[in-house]
Amino acid sequence: MTSSLVKLPAEAAHLTPVDLPMPPIMYGIIAFALLMIGLLTVYAFRSVWTRH
Repeated sequence: MTSSLVKLPAEAAHLTPVDLPMPPIMYGIIAFALLMIGLLTVYAFRSVWTRH
């Protein structure tokens, strides 16, 4: 158990960071766009309940 805990930081130092498939700002832009699409979809149905 102790030897595995000692090896863990040594092995982690050799790991290389994973490159993202796109720039980090694009994740924010895509998330914002999806949330805006959801907002517009909900907004489009805002008065449906009053007609029934």
